[in-house]
Amino acid sequence: MPEVLIRAATPRDAADLVALVDMAGEGLPAYFWAQAADAGRDSFEIGQARVIAEDGPFSYRNAHIAEVDGAVAGATICRRLDVSADLSEIDELHEIVQPLVRLEAKAPGAWYVNVLAVYPEYRGKGIGARLLAHADGLGRAAAARGVAIIVASENTVARELYERVGYREKAKMPLVGYPGYAREGDWILLTKPHS
Repeated sequence: MPEVLIRAATPRDAADLVALVDMAGEGLPAYFWAQAADAGRDSFEIGQARVIAEDGPFSYRNAHIAEVDGAVAGATICRRLDVSADLSEIDELHEIVQPLVRLEAKAPGAWYVNVLAVYPEYRGKGIGARLLAHADGLGRAAAARGVAIIVASENTVARELYERVGYREKAKMPLVGYPGYAREGDWILLTKPHS
C-alpha cells in the first residue's frame, strides 16, 4: 500500500476537486454546472467557483485531499447534516436531486460523506478506505451522529467498499436520470455508527 497523506484542501486544489466531485457524482455535478453556465463562463468555471467558495456543500473548506508522492490521488468532501431537515419546499428543487435530499433527511445530524472519489490510476490501493476512515474521524471530532453516504445501486464497487468498512443500508429511493446518465435503479443511503 502506498504512503498516503491526507490533508485539508485549499483553493489551489480547485481543478482536482472539480474533477473528483464530478467523478463521485457520476456526471451529475457537470450536468448542473452546464445548466448554470453563461456566455462568460463554461461548466468547468462554474464548478471551480463552487469549490473555491468559502461556504456551500462543495466548498474546499469541507474537503480533504489524499496525496501519494505529492500527487493528488483522491478527495472527500464532508459536512454535518441538519438535525431536522426542512422538506417543506422540496417540490421546488429539481426532480433529479429530490430523492437525494429526501435520503439526506433520513440521517439527521450525521457526518455526510457528500463526495468520495479516487482517480482511476490510484484505485485498488486502499485510498478510498483511508479517506472514509478520515471522514469518520472528522465526524467523531464534530460529535456527529455517525456517518452517512449515498450511492447508486448499480455502483456495486463503491457499495462493496462502503459495506466492507461498516456502512449498512438505511433507506433507498428511485433515482431520476438525466441526459447522459446510463444508470438505473435506486439511490441508497448507507449509514455507520462511529467506530
